[in-house]
Amino acid sequence: MQPNGQGQAVSYQGESRTLQRTSTLHRALQFSLLLLFTGCVPLASAADERYQEIWQHATFYTSEQGPLRRIALSGRLQADASYFDADEGDFEDINWRRFRFGFTAGFSNDWMAQLEADFDLNESHHDWYSRLTDAYIGWQPDKARDLRLLKHSAGFTLDGATSSKKLLTLQRNNLTNNLWFTAEYFTGASIKGALDNNWTYRVGVFSSDGNDEFSKFDAGIFTLTSAGYDFAQALGIDRALVRLDYVYNERDENANTRDLSNVTTLSAQWEDGDWGLWTDLGSGRGYMGQSDISGVTIMPFYNVSELVQLVVRYTYIDSDEANGVRLGRYENEIVDGRGDQYDELYLGFNLFFYGHKLKLQSGLQFAELKDRAGDGGRYRGWGIGTGLRISW
Repeated sequence: MQPNGQGQAVSYQGESRTLQRTSTLHRALQFSLLLLFTGCVPLASAADERYQEIWQHATFYTSEQGPLRRIALSGRLQADASYFDADEGDFEDINWRRFRFGFTAGFSNDWMAQLEADFDLNESHHDWYSRLTDAYIGWQPDKARDLRLLKHSAGFTLDGATSSKKLLTLQRNNLTNNLWFTAEYFTGASIKGALDNNWTYRVGVFSSDGNDEFSKFDAGIFTLTSAGYDFAQALGIDRALVRLDYVYNERDENANTRDLSNVTTLSAQWEDGDWGLWTDLGSGRGYMGQSDISGVTIMPFYNVSELVQLVVRYTYIDSDEANGVRLGRYENEIVDGRGDQYDELYLGFNLFFYGHKLKLQSGLQFAELKDRAGDGGRYRGWGIGTGLRISW
């Protein structure tokens, strides 16, 4: 069995085995070249200026007159190399984690649009296209009003509301993985903004169906409400944002969401100087056999320099009944069952060559999932991974 890059195992027979081994070797060589590139370029003098010169080519049209004011490329390229070893088995892989490519456009009177698609570089060339991600029109006259219509990200929880471009760890924490709707991009309408430099808000309504393009509205809806306040000025530190997210999700067996009717999370981002602490406390009410779950994530970090960042993360999740908690992306390659109590410790470091636009992330993880039902959900093991992240 070999992973297909989408979290599933696929069997290959006959000549396909040779093709798969060749493909894996090809990806490994590509990944090595990319790591070599990111390792060598920062050694050159004036590296930031060189990066700036490269990235500015993503914007290839600007104008101060007429209806069309700006056109720029958008996207991200992410590669992972991982090895996981547990009592229940092991898993290793080198894969293209994400490749998204598209365009953003700015228009007169503060209108904007984005069209971006997700491509699977682990598949053969004729199967590269996966789905649309961002495909919306928007209006943003000021920082207090950012309106978006059609398909865009429905972000909530600490890591769910953080773009994969800007995560401080290789993968999103497992509390987010269990509570957030990992399809991420849904057809709907939302508005967000910042008020008085302290308050932030977001309100949205989305179709919950699983269509890869725009919604066919053959499932229910979910609503997202978020409110945050930054206590930084009152506390005399750089950042102290506390945010409450609430999601109401209509029960529907055709929904491309988690089987949770109500999700509530309270996240906080404390930062001062080189130190930071991000936390998330969340719970969800299950339906259709999904147990109620709750948990916490605590993630302190320290910026050694502009280049190096150290990160520690602890995650705990508990379900009221058996089989309510699922494992993370790569753990799930070893054990696909579910348990009822999850503990994880992650130790990592990040190298920021050009901020979040070009970085190398590595992490060591220890995790355990208890399974009181004893039906195949137990997991206890460790894993190590490294990943290249490029965005534009």
